[in-house]
Amino acid sequence: MIVGSIAALVYGALALAGGVMGYKQAGSKASLISGIISGALLVLGGVLTLLGQAWGLLLAAIVAGLLIVVFVARLAKTRKLMPAAPMIVLGAVSLAVLVNQISNS
Repeated sequence: MIVGSIAALVYGALALAGGVMGYKQAGSKASLISGIISGALLVLGGVLTLLGQAWGLLLAAIVAGLLIVVFVARLAKTRKLMPAAPMIVLGAVSLAVLVNQISNS
């Protein structure tokens, strides 16, 4: 479960940082709010897993999956690789790790 927790915590930290960067660079309140909410939920999932709550992995996996969908739609709409492409790749890696951990527990 530690690997899944680490994946959730890292992806959550990146989502938080991305939301703050989106706000600073473009003044996007939507980026800030969605980055804070999704990042906090991912971090919460990672922490819950570390505390022995197996449903933390499920929470993190659902949020990671939703973020992948959001960033794929954003990439399709804007055709801009940043920040969509890295978040899709990192989300897919995190989701794969989380699903693997869920299936092994």
